[in-house]
Amino acid sequence: MNVIEKALQIASKAHANQFRKHTDIPYITHPVAVGMMLMKAGYGDDLVAAGILHDTVEDTSLTLADIERDFGRIIARIVEGCSEPDKSLSWEERKKHTIEFLKTAPDEVRAVACADKLHNIQSIIEDYKQMGESVWERFNRGKGDQEWYYRNVVESLGYQTNIRLLDELKNEVDQLFKPN
Repeated sequence: MNVIEKALQIASKAHANQFRKHTDIPYITHPVAVGMMLMKAGYGDDLVAAGILHDTVEDTSLTLADIERDFGRIIARIVEGCSEPDKSLSWEERKKHTIEFLKTAPDEVRAVACADKLHNIQSIIEDYKQMGESVWERFNRGKGDQEWYYRNVVESLGYQTNIRLLDELKNEVDQLFKPN
């Protein structure tokens, strides 16, 4: 079995019975979409697998040791870089950490993080088309804080070498948060 198929199986089992925030959409659609974006952008199998696995350590019972055992050190490091290190911190502290970390993170971590944020923004845009401003009610922080976060992530990801999906992320962030 190749690494992508293995990642799909493990992530599907780990995310079973989870749903996207305040929806009935199975959560696994998000990491699969992230992996597909990375594949379409021309990244290799290990990075695609890491994209599929990116939320497993943060949001399921899987550990970094599980990922390293099943996929090796490289993929485990990428997943670790995409995981918030301390979920007990406030939203602001966690997001500031992510923004700072992404400035100097390895390119592989930055690529997966970019695809992750891109899919999140695209999902919000689709929901916004249907729900309007009420879409922001499903988040712990409102539109202003979300805009601050996503604009700073774009800036951080652009701090070093350009990530293949960064221009698309920037365009989608600009579209979602354009002034009325």
